[in-house]
Amino acid sequence: MYPVPTKTAQATERPRTGERIMAAINRDPLTAPHAVRNDTILAACTAAAALVVTLLFDHGRRPDALGWTLLLAVHAPLPWRRRRPLSVLLLVMAPVVPYHALDNNHIAPVAGSLVALYTVAATSTPRRTLTVGALVIGTTLTVNALTNPDGFVELLRITGWVVAVLFCGVDVRFYRKYVAAIVERAERAERTREEEARRRVAEERLRIARDLHDLLAHSITLIGVQTSVAAHVLAADPERLDRETVAKALDDIAGTCRTARGELRTTLEVLRDNGGPSDTRGPLAGLDGVPDLVEAARLAGARVEPAVRVAGPVPPAVGAAAYRLVQEALTNAVRHAGPEPAVRVDLREEDGALRLSVTDDGTGPTPGTTPGFGLVGMRERARSVGGTLDAGPRAGGGFQVTATLPLTPATTREGTGTG
Repeated sequence: MYPVPTKTAQATERPRTGERIMAAINRDPLTAPHAVRNDTILAACTAAAALVVTLLFDHGRRPDALGWTLLLAVHAPLPWRRRRPLSVLLLVMAPVVPYHALDNNHIAPVAGSLVALYTVAATSTPRRTLTVGALVIGTTLTVNALTNPDGFVELLRITGWVVAVLFCGVDVRFYRKYVAAIVERAERAERTREEEARRRVAEERLRIARDLHDLLAHSITLIGVQTSVAAHVLAADPERLDRETVAKALDDIAGTCRTARGELRTTLEVLRDNGGPSDTRGPLAGLDGVPDLVEAARLAGARVEPAVRVAGPVPPAVGAAAYRLVQEALTNAVRHAGPEPAVRVDLREEDGALRLSVTDDGTGPTPGTTPGFGLVGMRERARSVGGTLDAGPRAGGGFQVTATLPLTPATTREGTGTG
């Protein structure tokens, strides 16, 4: 037994059929697939209709051999009506004029003539359509006046049919242009949405990479320095092992790991931003975390002198950006400035902006080495809150990082503060 189509399947098929019909109506006739094949079928149908009309109606005007030849010649060019609309219309008019002039059955060639006329109106410009319509009406009325001088009603009927077909073709043409414009706008909007989505994904990846770089690079650098201290103490004089110093170095490493783990958890919770309650996230790092950064840098061997002169609270985004900039600058100082560098951290509020400066007296990065992503990330983070950052060697030696972060709402992007 064959399965019986269900109502759901039938309902699914109907929209598909309707969609195909609407697609055929909305499609530009000049670009339709299988145009010649379909129009050949159309020409055969109109020719068959003309044959039936000739045999069943108006027997007094049944055409002779020449009339039959002219009638068939009317339909012969129709298969190419979409490729050469105007040429096909002229080829149709050429046999139609003598056909009517010989006073044959006047209804038979009407369908083929109107198809050619409609095609011109649906594919040509309005000016050309008006010109062609005037020419067709003038020619038709002239032939009708010669064959039927008293047929005033016939003149009105012919003129009305020609005008109606021209109006229908022009209306379909403008409707297709309207649909094409809507489709183009929809596709353009879709492309814009896709580009915006890709841009947001790229920005999110950059933001995550920047935050993880700031966090992990700082923590791993401190762990590396503290591990080197412990290794040096163990290898310097094994017979007089300073257990207290080794224990302190290991405690510092454990503390740095705990701090890094907590900051990493907080950063990932903020980056995830899954719409949950705000109290489930840990607090963002801000200016209140700068003393911890200073203490961690001191444990790594740097001689840090902080100076924080900020009177009131700063926006969370700016505070988080300043925290990350100080963190990365201290990490670079510990890594590149040499043993026990002197570092000055200066944070002050001035002219509606938070001005940040981190300077050291070290040797700076080794010349010829491949630069990392730290300075690039610092500049991006400063720009994320509408600020600027400069970094480079000092004239008297050492390295300096300066940044200006606006505090005004017009330039500060409030948000997560993670970039």
